[in-house]
Amino acid sequence: MLTKKKKLSKREIKEDKLVTTYYRVYNYFYENKNRIGIYAGGLLVVIAAIYFYMNNKAENNKQAGIQLSRVMGLYDTGAYLEAIEGRQGTNIVGLKKIVSEYGSTENGETAKIFLANAYQMLGKVEEAFKYYEDYDGSNETFQATALSGEAGYYEYKKDYEKAADLYLSASRVAKENVLNPEYMLKAAVNFIDAGKKEEAKDLLETIRKDYQTSTAFREVDKYLTLVN
Repeated sequence: MLTKKKKLSKREIKEDKLVTTYYRVYNYFYENKNRIGIYAGGLLVVIAAIYFYMNNKAENNKQAGIQLSRVMGLYDTGAYLEAIEGRQGTNIVGLKKIVSEYGSTENGETAKIFLANAYQMLGKVEEAFKYYEDYDGSNETFQATALSGEAGYYEYKKDYEKAADLYLSASRVAKENVLNPEYMLKAAVNFIDAGKKEEAKDLLETIRKDYQTSTAFREVDKYLTLVN
């Protein structure tokens, strides 16, 4: 039976191209070493370039982490505009610049989530959606946050079924995420608004059965009355 091919992330595509290029060059030099021995040094150049790339990437990630730690004080106190733009006359670089310069690193990806959240808190939903959608980091909590952020955007646009699907996806990223019942509740509410009561009922029953200590559990009965 044919299975659906896994969609590669943007990072995986970049790294796959790099590895493919390396082996293509390596095989070429190996197969033709007798004819082009004088060019063997070219392989060393390729290896050196890859080594430089990986080390440069690690350094960029380190710098992104340093800059992110500096700006989080503004974010945590609710100074969202300053967190986005940075504070002039200081070494605090804004989230937008961190993403622009280091967005392909893991810490740069993390900055995207906080940048999106900051825009969301300022009511700038289009800007927030752009960065939620662009998140491609490996942190599962942030992956769920990004999906939830996208869901909120479609909910705002009254595309309730799409919002529900995205909230549901957010709840399935990682089993240990404490926000899963909240995502499931939001998915159920949007399914109700989309007229898909059976899907909503299934989610509400799951919350009532499996998440009795959650905040979402307290809301279940209220919404069950709408689907029974």
